[in-house]
Amino acid sequence: MSAEDPPPAGGIAESAAYADRFAAESPEMVAARARAVHLPGPPPVAPAVAATLTLLAAGVGARSVVSIGSGGGVTGLSLLRGMRPDGVLTALDGDPEQLRAARRAFAEAGIPAGRARLIFGTPAEVLPRLSSGAYDMVVCAGPPREYSGHLPGLLDLMRIGGTLTCHGLLDGGRIADRTARDPQTVAWREIARTIREDENLLSAVLPIGAGLLVATKRN
Repeated sequence: MSAEDPPPAGGIAESAAYADRFAAESPEMVAARARAVHLPGPPPVAPAVAATLTLLAAGVGARSVVSIGSGGGVTGLSLLRGMRPDGVLTALDGDPEQLRAARRAFAEAGIPAGRARLIFGTPAEVLPRLSSGAYDMVVCAGPPREYSGHLPGLLDLMRIGGTLTCHGLLDGGRIADRTARDPQTVAWREIARTIREDENLLSAVLPIGAGLLVATKRN
């Protein structure tokens, strides 16, 4: 079946598989994804999520983007594809293996060194060094417990009209299970509640990949 064929009957899994097939990826992206699945931490975003990140970056005309978690380079390549030609991606990660994989992915894709800043560190260590209101997009691709306590600081990085994305909140369907009390699910609930109740944000959950929470800052 080609990407242009309609998804076969059979439900959500088949529709998700079609969405992933529809998302065309470069050979460099395919190679980065193949390496990233073997790294510690969350798996790389699915092709449909990567395509959505590209679309969102293009939609806001992103010139400055910060990514919490490097996704082994998959997230970064997706964002850089949609960003302006002079755009700069700042990716921070506390896992050196993830950063090495991202650096290799960018080099293979021919990304100029000046377009990507890879920083080793946690949100607590790095966020105070970033400029308030200076970013068109803030992308959270790492474990939610790493940044849930720093969400106000992440939102402060966004300009008016900027976009925030958080990937993974629908993973395993636990967030909708009232009996689920594991730390990761609790962190996702705190993130979702904070974003939903913020009157300065417009938000939605996209049921692609492991679930993509998207929010836009308004006046």
